[in-house]
Amino acid sequence: MSIPDATWTPRREWRRRTHELRTSSIVIVQICAAATLAWVIATQLAGHPQPFFAPIAAVISVTSAIGHRRWILVELAAGVAIGILVGELFLGLIGRGSWQLALVIVIAASVAVLLDIGRLATIQACTSAILLVTVVPTAATVEQIAVDRFVDALIGGAVGLLVSTALAPDPVAELERDANAVLGELADLLGSAATALRWGDPGVAWTALQQGRALEGPLRSLGDTAASSEELARISPLRWRQREHVLLYTRSLRYVDHAVRDARVLTRRIDTMLRRGYTDGVAAAPALQQLAGAVRLFADDLAEQDRFDEVRQTLVAVARRATDSLTGDASLGLTVVVAQTRALAADLLYATGTTSDELDQLLD
Repeated sequence: MSIPDATWTPRREWRRRTHELRTSSIVIVQICAAATLAWVIATQLAGHPQPFFAPIAAVISVTSAIGHRRWILVELAAGVAIGILVGELFLGLIGRGSWQLALVIVIAASVAVLLDIGRLATIQACTSAILLVTVVPTAATVEQIAVDRFVDALIGGAVGLLVSTALAPDPVAELERDANAVLGELADLLGSAATALRWGDPGVAWTALQQGRALEGPLRSLGDTAASSEELARISPLRWRQREHVLLYTRSLRYVDHAVRDARVLTRRIDTMLRRGYTDGVAAAPALQQLAGAVRLFADDLAEQDRFDEVRQTLVAVARRATDSLTGDASLGLTVVVAQTRALAADLLYATGTTSDELDQLLD
């Protein structure tokens, strides 16, 4: 049984939901525009009397899996073609009915899975076959209905892809927002960890540990934004000039993820050593405080497309400062804290583009 969130209040829940609405507003606009435009094109230009799948395909295209929109048209077309083929073939052979419907669905889904053309194609194969078996009024109209549905799928998919690309938010701004959220929280976490060591306070260490655990959501959001932004910068001519900046963010994401995970290990060790009464960790507090500042500087340099020169110098200084805090009688806890601090510095150096050979020379 899950434990209720003690911090939950109606006001906080309302704020969370309204924030979600604001952040989703661009997607809502895209859905509305794509569905309406697809319907207009299918009815006015293609002349289809009831092209209900055109707006449906447009919505599917807009809301498809992040980072895979370029395959939407292929999956839609393949899925519809499979469904139409199976539906037409078996409608003429076995007619209509409950068991016929079940058989057609099984065959359409099986063919799509065997061809390994994607989950969306499997769904569309099933829905296309269902439409032909259950909705088409007579066998004489099957061929035309099948062709119209195929065209509607292409219209909707193309319109959805174009609208989601044309009305997409600035990919760099989206990346900067989410990266700043993660890096800002990481810097705060490291600051809390430094304070815990300086004061020898297990309560502050526990707070830092919870901050690390709470980073999972923002980190996942940053990953989704990176995939979407990289795709947009690649396929949209309007965003080609931003490709280098987007790639700067996306290339660093792997190492930011490593840094967050190393920070969790670090705070867990600090929490354990302070609860057990070890106080020699105070020697590592200055290095952690300096590391928190380096994280903020790294976030600024990412946004500015800077050369990271100052960040690299600071991170090298952090690693050396942490090593210097070790003495001959250092506890195991302090040794682990120093090792994790150096690992964090290395993660961020990699994120700035430092190679393994350069890192070995810098931290030797």
